[in-house]
Amino acid sequence: MRLYSLSVLYKGDPKVHLLKAAYDVSTFNFFQRSSVQEFMTFTSQLIAERSALGSRASVKEQEYLCHVYVRNDGLAGVVIADNEYPQRVCFTLLDKVLDEFSRQVSKMDWPSGSPATISYSALDGYLSKYQVQTLRP
Repeated sequence: MRLYSLSVLYKGDPKVHLLKAAYDVSTFNFFQRSSVQEFMTFTSQLIAERSALGSRASVKEQEYLCHVYVRNDGLAGVVIADNEYPQRVCFTLLDKVLDEFSRQVSKMDWPSGSPATISYSALDGYLSKYQVQTLRP
C-alpha cells in the first residue's frame, strides 16, 4: 500500500491550478521520476477540473486510484495511491489537509497562488506519516 502524491488545488474560473503538492516517486526508476511526477500533477488537475464543487470521488487511472475532494469554496485535494490503499483513509487525509490549509493560507491567495508563492510545508509530512501508518500491522 503506497501513497504517491498529495496535492492541494484551487478550482476557480476557468481553470484549476496547483497550489501545493508533495510526491513520493522513490519506488520508480530514477529516469522515470520526473515524467511520473508530471503525470501525477496533470492527472490531479484534470480530476479536480472535472469534479463538481462539494463532491468526493475515486477515479482509476492506469494502475493508480485517484481520490479527489472539492470543497464548496473551490479548494480541492487529490491523493494518488495504489489500488490497495484504503479509500476511507485517503478521504480522512484530504479532510485534514484541506482544513489545515484553509486555516493557514489566506483565501485571498488561492486564486493567484502557485507552489512557489504559497507557504504551506505540511504536505511532505502528511505524505510520509500516512505512508508509514499503512505499513504497520
